[in-house]
Amino acid sequence: MVVVKPACYACYVDCQILSVGEIFWSGTAIRSLNGDYFAAMTYIGHLSGTKDDLTVIENLRISSALAGFEINDAQASEALEYMGLGGREALPVKVLSQGQRRRVVLARLLVCKTSLWILDEPLVALDVMAVRLIQGLLEQHLKQGGIVVMTTHQEIDLTATSTTQLHLA
Repeated sequence: MVVVKPACYACYVDCQILSVGEIFWSGTAIRSLNGDYFAAMTYIGHLSGTKDDLTVIENLRISSALAGFEINDAQASEALEYMGLGGREALPVKVLSQGQRRRVVLARLLVCKTSLWILDEPLVALDVMAVRLIQGLLEQHLKQGGIVVMTTHQEIDLTATSTTQLHLA
């Protein structure tokens, strides 16, 4: 896992940003991989990206489909239950707190089976219990050989054997 500053972080998401140097994925420069690189990645930005008038379950299903992962209501409900949103699936997102909205977005980590997670401030607006939940998801992903690149202003304690944290001013 690498924790990076947003300016560096953008390079992992937008292949065209770098003016000098290259970022490689599986031995190939990401500029030349096009869709293959993006298919291996789940990106969650600092804004929720949810649509207020859609329900919780609709938001998760649509955002997952846009990322290339079609899920059914049962899969979405299971992910939302895990994220502490059980019983709220039919509510419009506009009635949720910011922390609950964040959980809806982060539920994509459970349904999008990608090896690279790029997360921009994933812990924003989350309470202590939700932070622990996300910490557990990150740990599990890393133990399964996944990669996490994230920005955060909050301390997060991960026990993964291969963790690099860059503390930038």
